[in-house]
Amino acid sequence: MTETANARKIAFATFVRRALDDARAMRAWSGTEVSRRTGVSRQTINRWVRGDWASDPEVERVVAFCEGLGVSPAAAFTALGWDRAGTPRTAPAPPPMDPDVEALLRRLVDPNVSDAEKFHIRETIRYLAYRPTLPVDVRNRGKQAG
Repeated sequence: MTETANARKIAFATFVRRALDDARAMRAWSGTEVSRRTGVSRQTINRWVRGDWASDPEVERVVAFCEGLGVSPAAAFTALGWDRAGTPRTAPAPPPMDPDVEALLRRLVDPNVSDAEKFHIRETIRYLAYRPTLPVDVRNRGKQAG
């Protein structure tokens, strides 16, 4: 293995480890939960962490992993040494951020906001983000005449 290939594996393993650590610390996600939310198997994620891969990870899996964790795929591409212009799929530009969501994000990083308040913000966001959506006919019941 060349030094460059080894350096890329180490850089990508470090990126994946940090993303997993953040998911555990910020969202209390286990490895199983990360796998479920990203669609990338635990075995694949573990191989990435160990740098135990003979050929580059599939772009689609890297993007799915990043999107599932809310991380920019560009950081993973950089760690892998991929030229962003040459990758088969680039991440779409994020939609404009809702002002209320921006306010919540500012509170989550504000050192003057207590840990308890940050915990409640995260729990509320988690509840809203992953609750089941109502079927269309249930949402429209209140709009029917009659």
